[in-house]
This record gives sequence, structure tokens and C-alpha cells, in this order.
Amino acid sequence: MLLAVDIGNTDITLGAFEGEILRGTWRMATGTRRTADEQAVLLLDMLQYQGIDRSDIKEVAVCSVVPPLTPTFERLFQQYFHISPLVVMAGIKTGVRIRMDNPREVGADRIVNAAAAHYLYKGTVIVVDLGTAATFDVVSKEGDYIGGAIAPGLITAAEALFTRAAQLFRVELVRPKRAIGTNTITAMQSGIIFGYVGLVEEMVRRIQQELGEKAKVVATGGYSELIARETKVFDETNPDLTLIGLRLIYEMNRA
Repeated sequence: MLLAVDIGNTDITLGAFEGEILRGTWRMATGTRRTADEQAVLLLDMLQYQGIDRSDIKEVAVCSVVPPLTPTFERLFQQYFHISPLVVMAGIKTGVRIRMDNPREVGADRIVNAAAAHYLYKGTVIVVDLGTAATFDVVSKEGDYIGGAIAPGLITAAEALFTRAAQLFRVELVRPKRAIGTNTITAMQSGIIFGYVGLVEEMVRRIQQELGEKAKVVATGGYSELIARETKVFDETNPDLTLIGLRLIYEMNRA
């Protein structure tokens, strides 16, 4: 069984694969101060809850955008699973070519998403990852990662609003009934959620225009399903895209 680990700024997402079948997924909050032992306790409990023993895990693939946590998880898997994980970094096979000014600047999660999108959808693809950041990544039908855009994520922007405006407060991020809010809570929900729908639709429109062709648009990330319910801009929503990409990259480098 392969364990795929996506270490993000807000959450760590994990998925256990039996062959191509994703048997289970888990999320835990990203905590940079947790030791490898503490992370191991959380991980082992989650695996046990799904009926998976640590001895079932034979392979591990990791991508991380939190540099301090990468060695922590490497130690975790070496100590508790006796596995040296494959960590997505420069020099490993991904199935895509990075056509950026400085390829080393591209986050590992964006490369993994691009690899999965190219494999699953074949043609030109725009991947919209709605997590801590909102990223828009473009992969050509030839498998070239040609660039994209980065904006503050929905929760990141919302937190900035709550913390910088003295009279505003945290609200539940659910769809309001109307765009015109009749109180502070619904006004904030409207601005945050419907505002992000507008951001996504306009960014995709501009990218499609620059491409000069109709690319497939795939949404992923923790807030993808919330935004997807409010727009027809997405052709598909795949919340497991990064985990699938990790499995594919592991298979490319296994030999």
C-alpha cells in the first residue's frame, strides 16, 4: 500500500492507495512545532481508525510546501515505518516539463497537480487549486507546465479581513441566500464566497483568452467544492488530484 502525503500550509492531506484505488483520505492541521513522534501518534491513530496497520504501508510519497516539516516527516517514516519516502523535488521524474523562468520556484504541490492533470485529462488543462492560496496552473497537451497565477486563498483573505477590520469578526463560510446581505454576517459571507467566484471566473476567462483555445478546467483543494457549487466555470472537481499525482510520480520513479 502506498501512502501519499501532501503537506500544505493549513492542512496535511494523506491518502492510502491499493494499486490505483484510493482506500481512504485524512486531513490534519499543519503544525510546524510538532515533533516526528507527535506527528506519528496522529498518523497511526488515523490509519488504525480506517483499519490499516502500519505494516500495510510499504511505500510513501511526499510533497511539501512547508520546508521545516519535510525532514520531520522523513524522520517519521524512517523511524516508525522503516521507509525512506520519495519527496517531490528537483531532479525526480514528473511526466511534465517546467517551462518557467526559474523552475525551482514552482511549488511541489503545483508540479504534482500538473502531473496528475496531464495524465488524467490529456489535453490542455487549467488546474484551479483553492487552498491556503488560490493557484491557477496551465498544462499544455504536450505536457508542458507553462505557468499560471497565484492569489490569496479564500480563508487567507477572510482571515485578513477579520484581523485587520476592528468591527468585523469571523463568520462561518457558507453560502448566503442573497448577494445583498442584510446583516454583517451575510454581507461578509456574500463578499467572501461570491467574490471568490468572480475572481475564479475572471482568471479562467483571461487564461483561456491568452491560450487561444478552450482548455479543460479542473478544480481541486479544500474549498473547491464550495466554490464549484456557485459557478459553471469548472469542467470537473477532483479533490484528490494532488494525492493521485503523488501516486503517479511515485510510480514513475519506482524503478
